[in-house]
Amino acid sequence: MSVDLTTIWNLTIATLSGLAVGIERQWSGHAAGPSARFAGLRTFTLLGLVAGVSGWLWTAGLEGPAAVLLAGTGALVVAAYVAASRTDVDGTTEVAAFVVLAAGALAGADYAHLGSGIIALTLILLVEKKSLHGLVSKLDRVEVRAAARFAVMAIVILPVLPEGPYGPWGGIRPKLLWALVLFFSGLSFIGFIARRIVGGERGYAIAGLLGGFLSSTSVTLTFSRLSRERSDLDLALAAGTIGANVVLFPRVVLAAAVLAPPVASALWPAFVAPTLIGALLFLRGVRNPTSARRVEEDANPLQLVSALQMVLVFQLVLFAVWAANTFFGEQGLLGSALLLGLADVDALTVSMSQTAREGAAAPAIAAVAVGIGVFSNTCVKLALALTIGRRRYRLLTAVGLALMAATLAASLAWVWTRL
Repeated sequence: MSVDLTTIWNLTIATLSGLAVGIERQWSGHAAGPSARFAGLRTFTLLGLVAGVSGWLWTAGLEGPAAVLLAGTGALVVAAYVAASRTDVDGTTEVAAFVVLAAGALAGADYAHLGSGIIALTLILLVEKKSLHGLVSKLDRVEVRAAARFAVMAIVILPVLPEGPYGPWGGIRPKLLWALVLFFSGLSFIGFIARRIVGGERGYAIAGLLGGFLSSTSVTLTFSRLSRERSDLDLALAAGTIGANVVLFPRVVLAAAVLAPPVASALWPAFVAPTLIGALLFLRGVRNPTSARRVEEDANPLQLVSALQMVLVFQLVLFAVWAANTFFGEQGLLGSALLLGLADVDALTVSMSQTAREGAAAPAIAAVAVGIGVFSNTCVKLALALTIGRRRYRLLTAVGLALMAATLAASLAWVWTRL
């Protein structure tokens, strides 16, 4: 049983992990005073070292001594909690000690990256206690129920769905479809929670920006209608609409990166220019005083019926893209992207990424197809702003969306010439 540099490094990581948690416990006052817990800086540091040594012994084939060390320190933590619980039932310090033991053992067993990641997450939870409690206090029954639904969709439904594929035309993949629904529903729910946390008092510009995580088309339609009634909010509504459309670009790149990284790599250069233009226009609108007018709260977006509708849309789009690619090749793929982008960019991104991942189309071609769909979708929202919007809102939004669409078209042409 030899000790090399890797072993020393792993033991150092385990020890520093305990030290980091110990510093936080000492700093937060949980290691001193009348209600002090059993461990502070020194004890946590030693716990990390003991755990690291245990992990090293285990990998060296000495499972017995490793188990004795971990079991002994674990028993010490339990005994400390039993003694402290007579006056205070808070067990955060003791649970943190078990986390240090687990992370230290992983580091000692040559899983230093995983162990340090666990400690980093633990430190965030400990240090940001007040912020997390404040966040929870802002949630109401709507958010809690939505989170429970999402948990059921992810933990109960997803594991029991079959992989597939089933049937012709590329087949149906139930598990993949449901995983995609969870991904996009999760993005939408994050945007919804962010809007509730930020609050309606931050105004229409911020509300529109965050609303882009749900649907930039819905934000454009809603704000265009509102511009007919509230002439005093033209600048704020225009900024919110532009902000929602700016969010669409990173949202699409993120989805492509998850589904087919080569598609995202080929796609993101075409999105840089329109994103920068939209961001500059949004920041200009945020500075307007009317942007701070309070916004009415929206409804919870995470509903089972919406999820099922999303499954159906995704599958129909996958069929359509398969047919276009099979019978018409690249031209059919690009043409279908132009049409499908008019309705649903998310479904288009999914279908093109899936097509590229299965080798039915080159990643660069799929990326251009997604870009074309985003272009056509931007044109749809430009038409909504022109036909429904009024006064300065119509002019400002139309100019902003037109600039974004034009730069996107130029960027796509540049990407196409490099194929």
